[in-house]
Amino acid sequence: MRPGSTGKRIEMLPAKRQAMILEHLRSRGPTPIGELAAALGGSQSTVRRDLEHLMQKGYLERTHGGAVLVPPLQTTFESEQSISAQMRRAQKIAIGKAAAAMLNPRESVIFDGSTTVLEAVRAATSRDIPLTTITNSLDIAHVCAEVPNWRVVMPGGTIRSGTRFLVGDLGDTFFKNVHADACFVGALAVTRTILTDASLEVAALKRAMLQSARRAVLLVDSSKFTGPAFCTFAVLADIDEIVTDDGVDPDVLAELRSQRARVTVVSAAGA
Repeated sequence: MRPGSTGKRIEMLPAKRQAMILEHLRSRGPTPIGELAAALGGSQSTVRRDLEHLMQKGYLERTHGGAVLVPPLQTTFESEQSISAQMRRAQKIAIGKAAAAMLNPRESVIFDGSTTVLEAVRAATSRDIPLTTITNSLDIAHVCAEVPNWRVVMPGGTIRSGTRFLVGDLGDTFFKNVHADACFVGALAVTRTILTDASLEVAALKRAMLQSARRAVLLVDSSKFTGPAFCTFAVLADIDEIVTDDGVDPDVLAELRSQRARVTVVSAAGA
């Protein structure tokens, strides 16, 4: 025991632990429970509970003595927000830093509720520039409210079940009367020229956000370049710039640029 240690084990948050399990399975393939427990530094009983949770939510299938990752086959599949925030976290932080550098003093900026956009907001708080921020995310609004020279505006709406952001007709109507300088938005999937989400109500609000801004910036990590989710909310022609990480497939990157999309690729190293 280290000097000054209380001897108490610090428990990892379940969402972070479960995200680490998913990342381990993604990179290593089918993995025995004992190996997962050793990689996480936890007990096998805790890992078993996490695997049961992830199996019930549709992330994976149990195998004899372990688990295997299941690619989301349903177009309406959505990762839990708490787990999504921990997935590819280094990439999201790097993307967020690059996006925050694009903001100009005194701009009005719409931030959607995406976890990568949240990292851009966190990075922007250190820039000491005045902004008017508009967001449907309770988490992003809380971060923005801590910055003295930021004005925070929120639309009306209903808190979507299982999330911490607002959706609904009140938000759609609100954005029809807003004329912002920029919009930072995420996507559940980017497939060739279309941007999609698993929920009709989320897609409708993102569409309204993009239509309310002069400049649209898409923040997506490289895992989002995949088959389409349930409904389209935008096409590449609606986006002025894409910020992603260097894990993006070169063929995907070439295709984006062939569509005349402006793409910024960042490295997660050191993020």
